[in-house]
Amino acid sequence: MKLRSQYLFVVVVVAVLVIAFTIGTVMNRAGRPGAAEAKTTASSLPTVQAVLIPETTRDYTIAIRGRTEAARSVIVRSETAGVVAATPAVEGSFVRKGAVLCRLNVDARQATLDQARANLRSSQLQQKASAELHAKGYRSQTQLLQDQASADAAAAAVRQAELGVEQMSIRAPFDGVFDRREAEIGTYLQPGQPCGTMIELNPLLIVGDLPETEAAKIQVGAPATAKLTSGETLSGRVRYAAREADAQTRTYRVEIAAANPRMTRSGLSADVRIASGAGAAHLVPLSALVLDAAGRQGVRYVLADNKVAFSPVQVLEETPSGIWVVGLKGPVRIITVGQSYVAEGQKVRAALAR
Repeated sequence: MKLRSQYLFVVVVVAVLVIAFTIGTVMNRAGRPGAAEAKTTASSLPTVQAVLIPETTRDYTIAIRGRTEAARSVIVRSETAGVVAATPAVEGSFVRKGAVLCRLNVDARQATLDQARANLRSSQLQQKASAELHAKGYRSQTQLLQDQASADAAAAAVRQAELGVEQMSIRAPFDGVFDRREAEIGTYLQPGQPCGTMIELNPLLIVGDLPETEAAKIQVGAPATAKLTSGETLSGRVRYAAREADAQTRTYRVEIAAANPRMTRSGLSADVRIASGAGAAHLVPLSALVLDAAGRQGVRYVLADNKVAFSPVQVLEETPSGIWVVGLKGPVRIITVGQSYVAEGQKVRAALAR
């Protein structure tokens, strides 16, 4: 009987220890209900790589396709009738203002001029004699005035004859290139018929078409550059920006005047960049660009609470080191790896991009 009491005591002690251990374990787990869950949640978050991009002040530019164009193109025409006797200007050569492009046969116009000059000398002598006689009282005032009028008419006839001879020489109206000859030696020109075409290449125009979204950003006088297909780069300023859109294309014509001492040709294609102010911009990797559900182009970045956000951006310029965009504010942690596999509002683990 005594032995059974000892066994009973041992069983009770073991039972008490088991109960105490069980209660302690339960209380320990109850005291930390979120620890295991937090550990499990943290390990299940997607990992992305991000890089901190600072905000930079940068000149804004608008890029368009354009072409070179002559500042002026004029068809030089004959003012009188005659046969072409000479063509001193070489087609395609640079000529100065006043240079003879086509010379007509003077024929009888020179004789008409000589006769007019002779009549002028005679009238001047008559007027001089009348003045002397009038001073001595032998000529009336009326006769003196008539002789003066005759002299004036003779002078006008000389001027008219000189213009007739001058019109035999068809001259360049400005410095430029005699681009195309329309009349050869022996051609009979009527008044208004062309001798040839003159174009002005200095300054040279670079023209293009602005889309509706960019037209309001351009001001007359804004600096611009144009890289031509020949490899040459021209710099100039906007001299004209249309206020009315083309009815078919809904674009606005813009003209840039650029110095052209090398006489670069008209009609060359060009990549044109026009300055449109300055403001905040970010230089992001090209691979960081994504499209959201609405099809907008932008970037995904990580907020301070490690949640993903999306911002649409507008590309300013593409460079070897990345692309300049606008649409972001302040320093931004741009996701560069994994941006296509996360969504806005999702929590992530952001590692520093390598």
